[in-house]
Amino acid sequence: MENKYLYKFNWDCGRQGEVEGLFVATKKEVNYAIGKEVYFGEILGKHSEVYGTIEEGEIKKINIDPSAVEQVAKHLGQTWSGYNPLHYIRYECKVCGDRLNGDEMHSIEEENTVCDYCHRNKDEGDK
Repeated sequence: MENKYLYKFNWDCGRQGEVEGLFVATKKEVNYAIGKEVYFGEILGKHSEVYGTIEEGEIKKINIDPSAVEQVAKHLGQTWSGYNPLHYIRYECKVCGDRLNGDEMHSIEEENTVCDYCHRNKDEGDK
């Protein structure tokens, strides 16, 4: 099992404010997120529409022993405060082309990323 570490995310959104988060993830998960599009919606107020691409240096590893992180994560879960940018990565459906968050996708695989809607319609068409 790959070690999980504590990470801090920070985006300065100018006058609108900042988007911050303290979360637990593997190095692989964080490396995957670099260069990916994220969409937070109106988290900084009405019409704020916070979105963009995660760039190198916007997610920083906190130097805490992975066993300590694991112990605390058992009680606090994977997101300790603020926003976990890994939950807001946008994925493109290979069938319809829509870009959606991971929780709206049926599967997230390199060649077979399909949204829930297209997956349901495929199943109904197979009947």
